[in-house]
Amino acid sequence: MGKPDLDGEIVEGDRSLELSGEQVRALVDAAMSRISVYLDSLPEQPAFHVDGAAELARSLVEPLPERGQAYDELLELLFEEVIPRGFGTAVPGYLAYIPGGGIPQSAIGDLIAEMVNRYTSIWLPAPGLAQIEAVATRWFCEMVGYREDARGLLTTGGSMANFIGLVTARRERLPEDFLAGVIYVSDQAHHCVQKGAMLAGFPLGNVRTIPSDESFHMRLDVLQQRIAEDREAGMTPFLVVASGGTVNTGAVDDLAAIADISERENIWLHVDAAYGGFFVLTERGRRKLAGIERADSIVLDPHKGLFLPYGTGSLLVRDGAALRRAHTVSAGYLPEMQTDPDFLDFAEMSPELSRDHRGLRVWLPIKMHGIEPFRRNLDEKLDLARWATDQIRTIEGMEIVAEPELSLVAFRLVRPGMSDEELNRMNQELLEAVNERKRVYLSGTVLDGVYLLRICVLSFRTHQADMQHAVDDIRAAVAEVA
Repeated sequence: MGKPDLDGEIVEGDRSLELSGEQVRALVDAAMSRISVYLDSLPEQPAFHVDGAAELARSLVEPLPERGQAYDELLELLFEEVIPRGFGTAVPGYLAYIPGGGIPQSAIGDLIAEMVNRYTSIWLPAPGLAQIEAVATRWFCEMVGYREDARGLLTTGGSMANFIGLVTARRERLPEDFLAGVIYVSDQAHHCVQKGAMLAGFPLGNVRTIPSDESFHMRLDVLQQRIAEDREAGMTPFLVVASGGTVNTGAVDDLAAIADISERENIWLHVDAAYGGFFVLTERGRRKLAGIERADSIVLDPHKGLFLPYGTGSLLVRDGAALRRAHTVSAGYLPEMQTDPDFLDFAEMSPELSRDHRGLRVWLPIKMHGIEPFRRNLDEKLDLARWATDQIRTIEGMEIVAEPELSLVAFRLVRPGMSDEELNRMNQELLEAVNERKRVYLSGTVLDGVYLLRICVLSFRTHQADMQHAVDDIRAAVAEVA
């Protein structure tokens, strides 16, 4: 129905953005015809394709359009030009950085959530959907061994989860004048921890970098020494950030020993397990991550270890009430917040008030399949990383710099008589030679001035044949650069 104009007559409003259910279905069907071809072709797609990417990106710059363009033409642009160029993060041979496969079941959950478009930051507007997200994060708490009073929330990723965890620790352990607070991180910690400390108001000088040992684990003797020195200097040690799988080498700190130190020193223990945390679902992973259940807070990234689409991180806090204490601010225009401990208002647990509903993308695939297929996939990735390491070790001149503690291995090619600079340049050339074949995509890193190649296996689409391609391409590339 229209609205009355100034003369009292009914004027029909603009309904061009209002689509019927049938019209929406036609749009989705047209997109799905493209998506299905894309998904089925993933095994044949290059793992790395940036030819002409700069020219494409420049061609997309245009003034604000006044009139629309045909939907089919837009789909053609996306699937023929835009999407094919870049890193093939969903391709089975993508072994770079930390892969993110993006299971389609999660995307369907997002489609449902965004179509119904319910507001779930506060429980009352959508009790069932808000509860689904709470249930999903309680599953995560169960996985790591937390008690019933633990709570968690889904975030955009590990960086936001680490930031929220850092702020929660600050609010719990320091007074309002918190600038004497000191944070301890390994030299292998993800850079988002330092960034989060800076955004939380700490001078970067308050972040103490603890060196790692020859296996890239935080040195506990140095940690204890620095804590003692800071107390002696009148500072307040309040937070240790341990790693549950580093980006460089996949190293897992001695979490049980760090928990002992943290408890003795009354320091908040935060474990950044964005990459490795979900390996607790496996027997080997649980042994490697022993002690994680003693952490005050934990970061897990479902878009890594549960193979979900990018944009899905999580923070778990052992004392769930600490999240609310750290983030609650009232306003008269907001609905009444929950007092029932069974229900959560996520707006009181993080900096976000407006946020997309993230629960269905986690809940739907786990409900559809149960957790066992995820566990089997994670076990397979542990096996594949070990197999690839054993194969690479047989290549003449290869040095395994970091054995896989989980599903990541770091290595380099060495030749007698070469300087450090020459070795680094040769290994950069080796990486380029591997990636130019486009069957697999590896990444590199620099540790103590040494350039290394990395293989990280963490896609549900990556199997033995893909790892064989990786080893074959490494062998061929070694023959070229040698």
